[in-house]
Amino acid sequence: MRVLVTGGAGFIGSHLCEFLLGQGAEVVCMDNLLTGSIDNIAHLRDPRFSFVKHDVTNYVYVAGPLDYVLHFASPASPVDYAQLPIQTLKVGALGTHKALGLAREKGAKLLLASTSEVYGDPLVHPQREEYWGNVNPVGPRGVYDEAKRFAEAMTMAYHRFHGLDTRIARIFNTYGERMRIGDGRAIPTLITQALKGEPLTVYGDGSQTRSFCYISDMVDGIWRLMQAPVNEPVNLGNPKEMTVRELAERIVALSGSKSAIVFKPLPVDDPKVRQPDITRARTLLGWEPRVDLDEGLSLTLKWFRAKLGVT
Repeated sequence: MRVLVTGGAGFIGSHLCEFLLGQGAEVVCMDNLLTGSIDNIAHLRDPRFSFVKHDVTNYVYVAGPLDYVLHFASPASPVDYAQLPIQTLKVGALGTHKALGLAREKGAKLLLASTSEVYGDPLVHPQREEYWGNVNPVGPRGVYDEAKRFAEAMTMAYHRFHGLDTRIARIFNTYGERMRIGDGRAIPTLITQALKGEPLTVYGDGSQTRSFCYISDMVDGIWRLMQAPVNEPVNLGNPKEMTVRELAERIVALSGSKSAIVFKPLPVDDPKVRQPDITRARTLLGWEPRVDLDEGLSLTLKWFRAKLGVT
């Protein structure tokens, strides 16, 4: 099996590359390192692994056969797509087009990494795949939300018009080792603040909810989806919902930090709730998360301690 992973030097992408090598695959990792890092893949010293520095919004060439194209290239945090709005839109549109074209040329299957953000600030809870979402297309988060919604539409167009065998993973909040320090997402931000003894910043009153899936569970779900005959979107995430304030309190407790929790104004269009309905994943993939939050956070804290050089 030979696989191209776009965005392969990113958080989820690098874990996927590592997992696929463990499954005996040959892996081509492609990344322009805009938000990814060579550090994430430096340990993958294997003759079956190769890295190509390339921006997938430009023409993509890969020599030899491919069985799968896993399209994970994209900025993926509010900080990223606030600073990189045009790049975010381009990789969702042009990058997806190039990835689909390559998959068609090679006769490969394509899996699109979509996101729970396609649901926007949802009016339906929990979120099922049939829900069309509540997205502000001209708000500050719109560049990411609409890029992924367009990517889904193009993926389904290639499936219906060209007969391309495609998959769409709607990925909910995922965390673990190799998250970028300072990427703006809740868990790396709160962990970094706790380990540095800084106040933990929670937005609004902290009552907004999220559902957090540990990286090994997410990779397992993606692997199962790759092999399942399902072309419609599939939610992948942990259905155990909690408030952001509860998350901050868990991180303080697990880290042994003395930090206080402080509250700041809620960002524009920040979703009030986020919880996947994973009935489709359970039914079609036989998948559900296994790692509980305390275990996953403990593993993540250990990695961040080493990265930050704190005890």
